Amino acid sequence: MEFEKLIDNIMDSYKSLGGINRSGAENLPNRANVVAALSDLQALIFPGFKYDEQLDSENLRYVVGKHVNRIISILTPEIQKALLRVLWQKCGGEEMGEERAENFKNSHCYKLAQKTVETLIEAIPDLRSKIKKDAAAITAGDPAARSLGEVILSYPGLEAIIVYRIAHFLYAAGVPIIPRIMTEHTHGKTGIDIHPGAEIGESFFIDHGTGIVIGETTVIGNNVKIYQGVTLGALSLQKDLQNKKRHPTIEDDVIIYSNATILGGQTVIGKGSVIAGNSWIIESVPPGTRN
Repeated sequence: MEFEKLIDNIMDSYKSLGGINRSGAENLPNRANVVAALSDLQALIFPGFKYDEQLDSENLRYVVGKHVNRIISILTPEIQKALLRVLWQKCGGEEMGEERAENFKNSHCYKLAQKTVETLIEAIPDLRSKIKKDAAAITAGDPAARSLGEVILSYPGLEAIIVYRIAHFLYAAGVPIIPRIMTEHTHGKTGIDIHPGAEIGESFFIDHGTGIVIGETTVIGNNVKIYQGVTLGALSLQKDLQNKKRHPTIEDDVIIYSNATILGGQTVIGKGSVIAGNSWIIESVPPGTRN
């Protein structure tokens, strides 16, 4: 087949199937840019662990400033695009001309994106405090963990928690698309799938982690420990349940062993319960249950 005909066939598929991330107001965020900003955010959580940076008392402020500037410059336009995309869809989703696209770009979405990134930067100390408790829980609870530094450097469970807490902050702030890009990027690296909409308390401990799924409307209390293969999922995948609680509630001090499956928005695992591996649970269990 001739070269030009090959291109024509591809172009025809664009017309018939769509799936083009066009420039302009309807443009989606760039995944690579979001991941780059996420790396800088992780570097602020535990300086010196993410990048090979020479840190001392004299240059620490400079390094922090470098990461902050990069986050602002990279993440702000990506959040702008995400917000504009939603606004564009609300207007009917039609393709825009250059003039209308420029009007959208000058909308309040840009200022809102800038404010959101500033608020995220302001929240770094609080996020660090929460994540430090998560790291401490893993270090104290895993006999194989030799030090806090080892946990920070090498544990996929902690990496998934770090990214979840960053993404959840943006999700709670109303940012579309980008929180999911962040958590799915980490899902691909660690095998741990935490939806950014889940609500997770302090001192969260993921042990091993591969194959864990935590759904969007899951609520997890403080001092909860879960092992590999655990699913906190929905009983039904009907689309009309989109804005309803579909995933379970896990109260404080619960341990869930490997490959347990807990389903349903009305299912509550009571405080202090221990759920055995390979369990299948679709009804609530009272506090202190040894399943």
